[in-house]
Amino acid sequence: MTHTKIAIIGLGYVGLPLAHAFSEKYKVVGFDIDKERIKELNNAYDRTLELNETQIKEALVNGMKFSSNLNDIADCNIYIVTVPTPIDNSNRPDLTPLIKSSESVGKVLKKDDIVIYESTVYPGVTEEVCVPVLEKRSGLVFNQDFFAGYSPERINPGDKEHTVTKILKVTSGSTPEIAKKVDTLYKSIITAGTHLASSIKVAEASKVIENTQRDVNIALINELALIFDTMGIDTNDVIEAAATKWNFIKLTPGLVGGHCIGIDPYYLTYKAQELGYKPNLILGARQINNSMSKYIAERTIKEMIAHDKKIKDAKILVMGLTFKEDCPDIRNSKVFDIIDELHDYGCKIDAYDPWIKAKDVEQNNFSFTIDPFKEKNHYDAIIIAVGHKEFKALDKSTYTGISRGKPVIIDIKGIVENPTWRL
Repeated sequence: MTHTKIAIIGLGYVGLPLAHAFSEKYKVVGFDIDKERIKELNNAYDRTLELNETQIKEALVNGMKFSSNLNDIADCNIYIVTVPTPIDNSNRPDLTPLIKSSESVGKVLKKDDIVIYESTVYPGVTEEVCVPVLEKRSGLVFNQDFFAGYSPERINPGDKEHTVTKILKVTSGSTPEIAKKVDTLYKSIITAGTHLASSIKVAEASKVIENTQRDVNIALINELALIFDTMGIDTNDVIEAAATKWNFIKLTPGLVGGHCIGIDPYYLTYKAQELGYKPNLILGARQINNSMSKYIAERTIKEMIAHDKKIKDAKILVMGLTFKEDCPDIRNSKVFDIIDELHDYGCKIDAYDPWIKAKDVEQNNFSFTIDPFKEKNHYDAIIIAVGHKEFKALDKSTYTGISRGKPVIIDIKGIVENPTWRL
């Protein structure tokens, strides 16, 4: 693969680190339709914080080009698509980004090119949805003039230990020969190694069940937390005791948001139902996890009432807005659902998150504050919703100091000593 030139389509959490890794051995063009994003990257700034300034400059020195111009990827022979695969308001797969990316690639596709998809999908999307778009736009014939591969992304946003080259990669191709080429390509940069799947559909299915399994497991822990809360038992104490057995899977209750675990199961359930099978366990798990925000909001209100707080116009501080700790990603964050619930009760909410800027969020039902600690005796309740390292460094006295009257401290992440209530 000495004459390989790679185009990475989509420069978000997945595409940018991948482009950086490939740039150390290959000629790479990073393509994104967001012109502002391209401008930032050319100035060595990554708003996702997956790469630092030094790493982006390394890629640029290696010869990588960032562009929003299709002409700049016309001479590439490997196209790797790393765009989001969201869901719509009815929890159905929204393949629009994938289809539009395929249309763009199809415009520059040439004989013997390989198009590899990394986006999470249900089994069959690559060959049944994307490939026909490539054929239509290019006028070429699949597995005769061009080929396809699938290698699901496994990026964990904000994780500086399990970076792209250190995570084992599943690979696949549309023919046995192409499968080996795709596997060899990834093996050249992935130090953790690769696993060559038997088909593209197998590789697609392997990815979607990774997050579905985790979603179901967390749903069990969340349901147990609801049961134990009703019983007046500390769930975390129960988990610590149960985890002393070697084969107990230790997870903690909490919100399930983001662009993976809270979305990917719907891709699998959509396809299953389309084929006539109702996946009750998976859908039930989704229902439980989606209900946690409402439960936490209601529990907050009950604790406020128990502490003689007036609910209407009560001032509540929410600590953290991102879907997980120590990253600026707010996609599908369930913290916003907590805010919406509390707003419906007539509460006034301030939100604080040191990992994002005010311009990053729509402040419909809350006010974004950059310093919630400047005023004493200010909040009727405080919810620690995200376990950012900045929040872990705070002690309980910080929260009591800004509380009005009897402190009501709701700890979702288990990082405050002796809170009023802990999930």
